[in-house]
Amino acid sequence: MVTSPEPHVADTHDLIRVHGARENNLKDVSIEIPKRRLTVFTGVSGSGKSSLVFNTIAAESQRMINETYSAFVQGFMPAMPRPDVDVLEGLTTAIIVDQQRMGADPRSTVGTATDVNAMLRILFSRLGEPHIGSPQAFSFNIPTVRASGAITVERGTAKTVKQTFTQLGGMCTRCEGRGTVSDIDLSQLYDDSKSIAEGAFTIPGWKSDSFWTVRTYAESGFLDPDKPIREFTEQEMRDFLYREPTKIKVEGVNLTYEGLIPKIHKSFLSKDREAMQPHIRSFVDRAVTFTSCPECDGTRLSAAARSSKINGISIADACAMQISDLAAWVRDLDEPSMAPLLGSLLRTLESFVEIGLGYLALERPAGSLSGGEAQRVKMIRHLGSSLTDTTYVFDEPTAGLHPHDIQRMNRLLQRLRDKGNTVLVVEHKPETIAIADHVVDLGPGAGTAGGAVCFEGTVEGLRAGGTVTGRHLDDRARLKDTVRKPTGALQIRGATTHNLRDVDVDIPLGVLVVVTGVAGSGKSSLVHGSIPAEAGVVSIDQSPIRGSRRSNPATYTGLLDPIRKAFAKANGVKPALFSANSEGACPACNGAGVLFSDLAMMAGVATTCEECDGKRFQAHVLEHRLGGRDISEVLAMPVSQAEEFFGSGPARTPAAHAVLRRLADVGLGYLSLGQPLTTLSGGERQRLKLATRMADQGGVYVLDEPTTGLHLADVEQLLALLDRLVDAGKSVIVVEHHQAVMAHADWIVDLGPGAGHDGGRIVFEGTPADLVAARSTLTGRHLADYVGA
Repeated sequence: MVTSPEPHVADTHDLIRVHGARENNLKDVSIEIPKRRLTVFTGVSGSGKSSLVFNTIAAESQRMINETYSAFVQGFMPAMPRPDVDVLEGLTTAIIVDQQRMGADPRSTVGTATDVNAMLRILFSRLGEPHIGSPQAFSFNIPTVRASGAITVERGTAKTVKQTFTQLGGMCTRCEGRGTVSDIDLSQLYDDSKSIAEGAFTIPGWKSDSFWTVRTYAESGFLDPDKPIREFTEQEMRDFLYREPTKIKVEGVNLTYEGLIPKIHKSFLSKDREAMQPHIRSFVDRAVTFTSCPECDGTRLSAAARSSKINGISIADACAMQISDLAAWVRDLDEPSMAPLLGSLLRTLESFVEIGLGYLALERPAGSLSGGEAQRVKMIRHLGSSLTDTTYVFDEPTAGLHPHDIQRMNRLLQRLRDKGNTVLVVEHKPETIAIADHVVDLGPGAGTAGGAVCFEGTVEGLRAGGTVTGRHLDDRARLKDTVRKPTGALQIRGATTHNLRDVDVDIPLGVLVVVTGVAGSGKSSLVHGSIPAEAGVVSIDQSPIRGSRRSNPATYTGLLDPIRKAFAKANGVKPALFSANSEGACPACNGAGVLFSDLAMMAGVATTCEECDGKRFQAHVLEHRLGGRDISEVLAMPVSQAEEFFGSGPARTPAAHAVLRRLADVGLGYLSLGQPLTTLSGGERQRLKLATRMADQGGVYVLDEPTTGLHLADVEQLLALLDRLVDAGKSVIVVEHHQAVMAHADWIVDLGPGAGHDGGRIVFEGTPADLVAARSTLTGRHLADYVGA
């Protein structure tokens, strides 16, 4: 009898062991995750999924890889602290595919972000007719440079020779590779009937006594500050608007005078629009119009780069094609000398199609991609990878996906696993939870009520386990028996934004409308690009909220202002004392609550400030009380407790109570008011933004995928919130793929039938019941399966 050999000791390491994880809200979590399997992490938003998967397992894997580099190289890399965990064993190299938006740099496109443009530039530099130069000649990020002059060559005896140098770039000189040119409406910058001394400027923040701006113009000597701007001479107007930077002296201080137009370009237009404060953003939207560059026709490329063609197609034409069409064009190119490049280019383009992004064009700005699209673009480089025994970490890979596309994503996740990789997925969608080999459910609640493992095991075990996720896993929203009657209609006529094909549609008002369709069918183009701005629209899109360690829910929502005023009034002092970013800040830590030690290439160390004990305020500020609490105790309160505190009794503050009620309405009752925004999950940030924008006055609310990052149990709360908005007389338009929201709608507008140039048409308008009965579209068939019709 032949006995099977003992397993090799190297084959026994088939688990990732986590022991004593305490990152953020995790409570000494200890789990074992099987390798080479698909593990899905579930739990309500804020329960600790990202803290365990991204901030503990993936972070430690990346930190350990970084430590294999020399100290010199580590000095150029981000320093990562070791996660707060006792033991981590069995880690493998982690590849993180998160939902972070791609950089909104105006020169970053889908092509540049995925290296496809680099391959196309080489292709056109070799095969393009006429031949114009190296790959740089086809890059819209490289300007043409010419130089000439004398250089001294010291070889034996020094000899001076004349040298000329030319670098041919592909950048359009007019728009500098941006594809758009800006036109500034001067009437939004100043009132030309007034003089500068009378306060002619209407630019936000430009006060008449401002030393650095207005007084620079008034006392420059180039203009008459007491003359109305419309009476300026031609020379004064040229100096006022376009003068090059010139050194001047104002009251003995050296300053730089610059024409108004270049100054506005530097001050406002060089910044990312999404990072601007709301009042600055609205000023830029009023004052500046962006139009397609007339010289390059929006292609960003010089005339020479557009003149070189392969089979009648220029690189600009190739970048403007839908990627599925471009893949067909590359497939037809028969050039043996370029076979390796063509093979690699074709594989990358086919990966786009396979992952459901064949409708994009390479020229699409990277900053305009949705969170789900950006995540899938990042996945592309991993699809053909030969790596095995790697850990792939995904953050809600189904975000922004239609139910039809979720099946395709599931197959991709399974394929990565079947190659011998460990796949860890943070997910809420039941369709993806269903394919898991192993499930880890965190909770039971969110914030301080979460951070514990409620269940580990199979999907069947989760269903029977009785956890919040298990109970809601088979939830199915029913179609409504009766739908609301519209009070009017918003007319859209001849919509042609992006891929829309001359769409005419009447969107009913006074009801809950869901706009749906496969990813890339034209939903956002219809809703964000075609609804007239004068309709009193409050638009809540997917752009992420930004915030530093000093930002928290109280500062972001404006809640801190009424709280500071209430403290100031009760104690007879200034409101500024009650801000950790102003006069009340602890001088030792500048109001941060912690002291940071920078250790160069090693991770910095944060220690609690001994002076204020992490409370962030000076000791005398904490002596002032409101309703028996000091400001640090108030900021430590969860929203639900603060709502009660400011709702009645000696601390009653109606303005603060109104903001807190909105936060509770969107399901953030567990967040503490002073919790740094950097510690919030994606779903929490999205709901914080929703709560803030709900205060805006408007008759029509447009929400772009509000269920992103929401647990099945939280979706019910969102639907109740949408109902309350509609019942209060508002019109609510939701761009959404979640079938529970579709089933709950009064009216559905379905776009399609496909994506890109296969979409852009209205394929259904009507009630959810009619859509289910007809089953005439992809959405209709999936919704019918969902409700069990």
